[in-house]
Amino acid sequence: MTSRGGAAATWRTRVRGLLPRGLGYVVPVRVPEPAEVLRRRRRTVAAVSAAGAGLLGVSLSRKPDSPQFYGLSLATAVTWTVGAVASGPVHRGWIETQDQALRRPVVVPVLTGVGAFGCFYAAALVAQRIPVLDAALRRVLRFADGSTPLVALTTLANGAAEELFFRGALYDAVGESHPVLVSTVAYTATTASSRNPSLILAGAVMGTLFGLQRRATGGIQASTLTHLTWSALMLRFLPPLFREPCDVPVRSRTVL
Repeated sequence: MTSRGGAAATWRTRVRGLLPRGLGYVVPVRVPEPAEVLRRRRRTVAAVSAAGAGLLGVSLSRKPDSPQFYGLSLATAVTWTVGAVASGPVHRGWIETQDQALRRPVVVPVLTGVGAFGCFYAAALVAQRIPVLDAALRRVLRFADGSTPLVALTTLANGAAEELFFRGALYDAVGESHPVLVSTVAYTATTASSRNPSLILAGAVMGTLFGLQRRATGGIQASTLTHLTWSALMLRFLPPLFREPCDVPVRSRTVL
C-alpha cells in the first residue's frame, strides 16, 4: 500500500508539473526593443488603426455574400497584417509549466477557445430572449450565410490579422502603460464601427481575454490560437440557433 501510495503521489506531482501556470503569471521572457522601433510602431499603429476600422465598418455595411463584402473583408485583414509587419518584429510568446519548463503555447490556447465558445453559446441562448440582442445577433449572423469557404476564409483571416495587429503591433506600441487595457479599448472601439451591440460586447470580452494571454505569454501565438478556435466554432454552431425555418434552402423543404 505504501509503495502504491508513493507511486500515485509521484504521478500526481509529475502531472502537476506539466500543467501551465495561470493567466496571472507573466512568463519572464521579454525581448527589449530600441526606441526607434517603438517610435515606428506608434506611427504605424496610429495610421493603420484608422484605416482598418474604416474598412471594417464599410465591409459590414455591404450586402452579405456579395463580392463587395468578401473583397472589403479580405482588404481589412490585409491592412491589419501589413500594418503589424511594417511596425516591427512580432513575437510568438511562451508558456511556463509548473516545473518551470518553457513551451510554445498550443493545447491550452485551443482549449481556452473551446471554453470561450461554450460560454458564448450559453449567452446566445439567453440573448434569444432579449429582443435588442436577438436582433443584433441576427444582423451580424447574416454574414455567415453564403459561400462556406469564403465566409470561413474571411473570418479566420481577420481573426489572425487582428491578433497580429492588436495583440502584436499595438500592444507593443503601448509599452508598459496598461497595454492590456489600452489594446482592449482600441479593439472594442474598432468593433464599434460596425454599430452592432453584439459585436461590441464580444470585442470587449474577448479582447480582454486575448490581452491577458498576450501579457502572460509575451507573444501572440496563444491569443491567435484561441481566437481562431473560438471563431471557427462560433461560425459553425451559432448561425443555426438564429436561423428561421423559412431560411432552409428550398430544395431541402418537404413539398406537401
